[in-house]
Amino acid sequence: MTTRTATCSCGQLRVTCEGDPVRISVCHCLACQKRTGSPFAAQARWPAAQVNAKGRASVYVRTADSGNTVSLHFCPDCGSTVYYQLDHVSDIVAVALGSFADPKFPAPSFSVYEARKHDWVHVPGNVEHRD
Repeated sequence: MTTRTATCSCGQLRVTCEGDPVRISVCHCLACQKRTGSPFAAQARWPAAQVNAKGRASVYVRTADSGNTVSLHFCPDCGSTVYYQLDHVSDIVAVALGSFADPKFPAPSFSVYEARKHDWVHVPGNVEHRD
């Protein structure tokens, strides 16, 4: 079984994920753009039972465009968002792809909020595109 570890920039907050993710995606919504400081966010999702977080985390809860809430868990020391949970799928944990620092991480299979995608961004590969 594959085990992957994601960390914040300073390494204080760690998330260990067992097995393969159930979904890997990029999101172009404005909230993800603001959260990451990038034109999109990339994340992988696992069943919560396969994720173990260690270290101190601060939580920021925001309301998504859908009206659902998102709980973003980030390091109180360096500020890196490592993982988050969506209230409407509380049995799933999403982990920021960059937190794995693994250039060989599998490619995304979904691209969402494409109506807000920057014109110059191209998501290659066999990706399902959704607005």
